[in-house]
Amino acid sequence: MKGLVVAGTHSGCGKTTIAMGLMAALKRRGMKVAPFKVGPDFIDPGFHKQICDRPSRNLDGWMLSKEYNQEVFYKNSHSCDVAIVEGVMGLFDGYDGRSEAGSTAEMAKWLSLPVLLVVDARSMARSAAALIYGFENFDSELQWAGVVLNRLGSDVHLQFIREALEGHVNIPLLGGVKRENSLNLPERHLGLVTQDENPLGPDYIDHLADLIEGSLNLDMLLDNLPELDIPKIPRKQETHQKTSVRIGVARDEAFCFYYQDNFDLLEEYGAVLVFFSPLHDRSLPSDIDGLYLGGGYPELFAEKLSENRGLIEEIKKLGDNGLPIYAECGGFMYLTEGIEDKSLNYYSMAGIFPVRIIMLARLKSLGYREVTLKASSPLGSPGEKIRGHEFHYSEIKEITGKIDPVVDHNRVNLVYQLSDRPGLKIRDEGYMKKNVLGSYVHLHFGSNPRIAENFVRVCHEISCSMLRKNET
Repeated sequence: MKGLVVAGTHSGCGKTTIAMGLMAALKRRGMKVAPFKVGPDFIDPGFHKQICDRPSRNLDGWMLSKEYNQEVFYKNSHSCDVAIVEGVMGLFDGYDGRSEAGSTAEMAKWLSLPVLLVVDARSMARSAAALIYGFENFDSELQWAGVVLNRLGSDVHLQFIREALEGHVNIPLLGGVKRENSLNLPERHLGLVTQDENPLGPDYIDHLADLIEGSLNLDMLLDNLPELDIPKIPRKQETHQKTSVRIGVARDEAFCFYYQDNFDLLEEYGAVLVFFSPLHDRSLPSDIDGLYLGGGYPELFAEKLSENRGLIEEIKKLGDNGLPIYAECGGFMYLTEGIEDKSLNYYSMAGIFPVRIIMLARLKSLGYREVTLKASSPLGSPGEKIRGHEFHYSEIKEITGKIDPVVDHNRVNLVYQLSDRPGLKIRDEGYMKKNVLGSYVHLHFGSNPRIAENFVRVCHEISCSMLRKNET
């Protein structure tokens, strides 16, 4: 098995397009491609999955340990021909200016993968050689797979830069991609439009593959990639007893932000995941023991979500009756009194949490978060820690009811203490009423797999308790 990291000189240089094009071209050659994404992003992995016909996993140097990243990479690539890891931001961009922590370069070294550097060559000629020379010599521990020049103006432009590289840079130049607006993906406030609502059509994917095949020397790239020594991942000893529960998962155009590892871990601990659509389904799946409402864009579909009152009322009734429900970001917004959009239109939602949400024109919150549980919840006991990410353009406009910092099962309580990446406390958060827990933070269960185990266990215990109550 071979692999590489697709990294850029900076954000916006075209590494997503190049990475997707490589995936499409190699898959069309009949190769099994294992896709990965560095960082907490949800959108790019969705596109990877559509191209490669297999889930893309997130790798992250802060949310997840080095060992966890390595295990996820090895476990999900060992049966493939090539692994392609799309980086984040610029190659060396991490948490600060002093170290490589959190950077794509750090991940490349953790996984022993060579780097394919994407350079935006627009408005540059000989200067591109100086830029590439700097990247090559900045960190002597990195391995290099090659350089791709993006957004070239012409064949002459490519030749200028090729000549400039000769005698100065040792990284092989694999070719260049000319400027082409037809490849641009639409964007919105949380990033690119998702594959759930605007799937990449087969014509687009074929066009990507054609572009890469016609622009880059893929045979040279593959020949230069070393064979990876994939260690055998020892089977984990089953120290826990699997508990079979059915967890309903909201998944459609409005709710599409999930880490694949979260699904994997829930299933590992015995959950059967049953997907449903708050937009299109009129009722929940039958016989569910819990609900998982992920993030996405409920504000863009607020009117349609609000009009589906039967499903909303069913969720509220189950929550009021004690069903374990975990909701994050968009899912949390769905469980509030309602959402006010930027045009001041108000749409009522489930009303489990007595707050109203307003959409903002500016980014409200962005960054890594560590959650410390202050009280028992469906995710665990007091003191349990888990890491995640926060990214949203909305805020709580109005609190319409009682929110108590002291735990009272029948009121809404704050059960999270949030800290940022450096460890500074930001605020108390994590809204819980009975067994319904909602937050703006997207949690990665891989940072603490006990969280997945706890949620499955609580779903089982509450389900058994509710069943006994119904029988008496």
